[in-house]
Amino acid sequence: MAKFEVYQSGKKNEFRFRLKADNGQTILSSEGYTTRASCVNGIKSVKKNAKDPKRVTKTKTSNKMFRFAVTAANNQIIGVSQNYKSESGRDNGIDSVKRNAVKAETKDIKK
Repeated sequence: MAKFEVYQSGKKNEFRFRLKADNGQTILSSEGYTTRASCVNGIKSVKKNAKDPKRVTKTKTSNKMFRFAVTAANNQIIGVSQNYKSESGRDNGIDSVKRNAVKAETKDIKK
């Protein structure tokens, strides 16, 4: 089952989340939040915005890899994908976030 994992990481001990698909692969990761509550609000925002095509930004990296980001209504990035070798791989990742985010439960994990 898909899940959002909430964990603390980094020098600042920030809260982050990652969305894992049914197969355990990470399909979306967040930047750092100062509080767990803010991190959980980020998860809620992904659940709300991931299905809206206007909230998904597709990009290409300088080394010709493909990525996407989910943004909030204020255009702030909520989560980013891994790098994909192809546009079709990236598009499959977007579809996976759309399918999995809404039903995913949230779990706290120790890193």
